[in-house]
Amino acid sequence: MIRKFLFTLTLVATMAVFVNPISAQDLEPVMPFKVGTFAINNIPTVGLVVQNDELIVDLAAANRALELMPQYSGISMPEDMLGLIAQYEYGLKYRIYEIVNWLVDDNLLSGNAQRNFVHPVESVDIMAPIQYPSKLMNAAVNFYTHACEGCNDDEQAAMNRERQVNRGVPYLFLKPTRGAIIGDGDDIIMPYGRDRIEWEVEMAIVFGRSGKYISASRAYDYVFGYMVAMDISDRGGRPRGGFDGGTDWFVSKGHDTFAPHGPWIVPKEFYGDPMERLHQTLVIDGVTVQEARAGDMIHNIPELIEYASSLITIFPGDVLQSGTSGGTGAGRVERASGSGYLVDGETIRASIEGIGTLHHTVRMEQSIPDDLSGSQLPATR
Repeated sequence: MIRKFLFTLTLVATMAVFVNPISAQDLEPVMPFKVGTFAINNIPTVGLVVQNDELIVDLAAANRALELMPQYSGISMPEDMLGLIAQYEYGLKYRIYEIVNWLVDDNLLSGNAQRNFVHPVESVDIMAPIQYPSKLMNAAVNFYTHACEGCNDDEQAAMNRERQVNRGVPYLFLKPTRGAIIGDGDDIIMPYGRDRIEWEVEMAIVFGRSGKYISASRAYDYVFGYMVAMDISDRGGRPRGGFDGGTDWFVSKGHDTFAPHGPWIVPKEFYGDPMERLHQTLVIDGVTVQEARAGDMIHNIPELIEYASSLITIFPGDVLQSGTSGGTGAGRVERASGSGYLVDGETIRASIEGIGTLHHTVRMEQSIPDDLSGSQLPATR
């Protein structure tokens, strides 16, 4: 049944877009672009990010304008990012290349000739790029420095040697999508009374094709692109008593706003190999608390993809976060607040070089309903 579904999905995507293969095979964009979801005049809109992340192009509107010229065929643009991702490798990317080349060649991005579907980035609301993935997978303890938070140099070296000899397989967990995923500029809400909230900056891998049992050697064939992500975590635990099964991942990872994504997606052809390029940082109120490169990863991205796809089928738009480095609250990086956890009012900047930066303010939830029975998650002990 799964194979039949995957075949149908591929067939639909293939039929959805048609570009002349003779012209498409040699088509290249004259400049790189990113893709995202933006509220333009309060309407969620799929857009291109161009000119050093300064301009947003309403993709559907640009396509309609292009179709007015007789040399271009009519192609329907998808209504959302999930549709764009699913159709991208089945011809849609060549239409997007045509749009980019037309805008650049005809100087339509600036000056008096700038078209009305081109918007300054500061004039739009940046939403989470994917509204919403069918699943959000996360790698736990996948950086050597995170596996030994607060260690001295000798302890870190010893742990590294031990893990390198006995890496095992990755440890993955799932987070909610709708509710947890937020876009750039949205507040991160610390749940009422939960005051042990940590930060983690991560690379998010966005899948572009469906697959199961994807080998590490073929992993990048299934990738659409990359974005910045955060894995906000509640370290307050669950109450004593009842079932005690170790770490409660639902409590730790599942709260609303705990999965910031964005600010946009870089298609893989414009980023390169993340295992060679990745450089991620996180800054809280001006203090850099995390900084890492891919060489700190215990399991590389192709290995994460192979493991994840051996468990569940991957679909276009699904997201896999590759884990975080040392410098989380457990490492007790000194900040102005003096706390090892997030504090109401702090600002966070999570960045990945070559992709972009997420900006968020931390806010404490101020109240809860007064008619609860006591079966709710209590305040941190």
